[in-house]
Amino acid sequence: MYADCPICGDRRGKLGISPEKNVWRCNYCGEGGGMLALYARVYGISNSEAYREICDTLAADGFAPAYDAAGKSPSANMPEQAQAVKADAAEIHRTYSALLSLLTLTSAHREHLRTARGLTDEQIERFGFKSTPPSRMCRTLTERLKRMGCTIQGVPGFYINDYGKWTVKFYQRTAGIVIPIVAIDGQIQALQIRLDIPIKDPNDPPEKCGTKYLPLSSAGKNMGAGTSSPVHFVGDPGAATVYVTEGALKADICHALTGKTFAATIGANNVAALDGLFAQLKRNGVRRIIEADDMDKFSNQMVNRGALKIRQMAEHNGLACQRLVWNPNYKGIDDWLLARHRKEKKEQNSMNFKEMYLSGLCEFDHIDQCMRQWSHGPRNGIRLKEHLGLTDEEYGLLNPKYPEDLLRDRLDQQRQKRCFRIYQLDLQGDRVIPFAFQGIEKLWEAGFDQPPANEYRLVYDGYFYAPLEQTDTEILERVFSAFNDDLPKDYHGRSVSVSDVIELYGETGRSYYYCDRIGFKPVQFSPLLAKKGT
Repeated sequence: MYADCPICGDRRGKLGISPEKNVWRCNYCGEGGGMLALYARVYGISNSEAYREICDTLAADGFAPAYDAAGKSPSANMPEQAQAVKADAAEIHRTYSALLSLLTLTSAHREHLRTARGLTDEQIERFGFKSTPPSRMCRTLTERLKRMGCTIQGVPGFYINDYGKWTVKFYQRTAGIVIPIVAIDGQIQALQIRLDIPIKDPNDPPEKCGTKYLPLSSAGKNMGAGTSSPVHFVGDPGAATVYVTEGALKADICHALTGKTFAATIGANNVAALDGLFAQLKRNGVRRIIEADDMDKFSNQMVNRGALKIRQMAEHNGLACQRLVWNPNYKGIDDWLLARHRKEKKEQNSMNFKEMYLSGLCEFDHIDQCMRQWSHGPRNGIRLKEHLGLTDEEYGLLNPKYPEDLLRDRLDQQRQKRCFRIYQLDLQGDRVIPFAFQGIEKLWEAGFDQPPANEYRLVYDGYFYAPLEQTDTEILERVFSAFNDDLPKDYHGRSVSVSDVIELYGETGRSYYYCDRIGFKPVQFSPLLAKKGT
């Protein structure tokens, strides 16, 4: 069974409970234990006190069953459903492979994988993505699998329904894309569903996106079987370097975009199975693990804890481990890689000579190259004056009888130097700061009215040339754009992102802006308290 976790407060049903084994574990915060431990943790008491309170409560309700020293009851108020012994890996692979062969991929899901995820049709077929079937087809699909000689009992997702018939647990409420979870040996070990409509608790705050992914499991159902927390693997098992992230679909996308080898946990803190995988990778000749969990590892203690466990397990198995940091404007590594891929394919917006010169993007003699381009290229009815972006008066100064300095001076009068400094949170040493790469509301929730300058480091002090009419907001947007991904050689910070502070200064004074999720918010800032340099 899955429920909300009372320990960490997550409300997405990440707490897995096994009444048969009397154990629980939260796949988000990583806490777990037995019944008494859960009760004791929630109410802040000892296990012995928890035992007495549970007995007292049950007695008060008129049940008063006998409990042994471990807190287990020999009888239950409701009969427990018999659970099947989990089938072996080869049988699970054969059944899931056959099931996927009977499923199709809807056009809507294919379009999502193409456009939102950047996959080709060939990659979609290779990874084996399918759509969940209508619930009315579940029994028919199961019967077809049985006729094909596939094992049903003990395969997670299959169970006996109230009418005594074998079926598979696909519901309309959990419709979505079926994602195969593949082991290092290439066998399908589990299935996961990316939900079309995330499951949200009515009491969740608006920013909570709800549960997006669910395992195909029939734990708790009659003769059902639960799935463990497997690791998805895609790529070369003998590669020198293996990247580790969270989410099978994410790993598949990253492999498709880069060709590199990825392993993926099913939950940021669900890393226990990595220990065995790392031991096998070490035997295969793998030398290095790159931890590539989402960028909220710098603001979320739970995600950071999982990332640190990856490093500990890698080092325990004799593998070097590095933490991967990318443009923080993209939470997941797949989002960042896809954005870079699309940026490389996108045509650059063209600027005329005057726009480039006023913005300091070229020297004045670049005008000669622009004139040659116009002279030798297709003109499409565009005159040289328009091609260069000059006014009639400015174009008249191109006349050989005038020194070229006249035009340069005229253009120089239309631009100004805009100075700025960039401050970024100091995240060295795997530090976790609650508002790192978060909007200003998270800064306030962390108890700060203004950005705490002592948590920041000055990473750049520079300037732009800009047209006189360019506003502070336009300058800030330009800083954001110029210091993203393709970073200048003299810049030693991260890509400018949410939670950074930008200072605009000049002869008239200075002002500070917090980079918010949308736009920039004016803030107060004490630069003398900020750390200097990298």
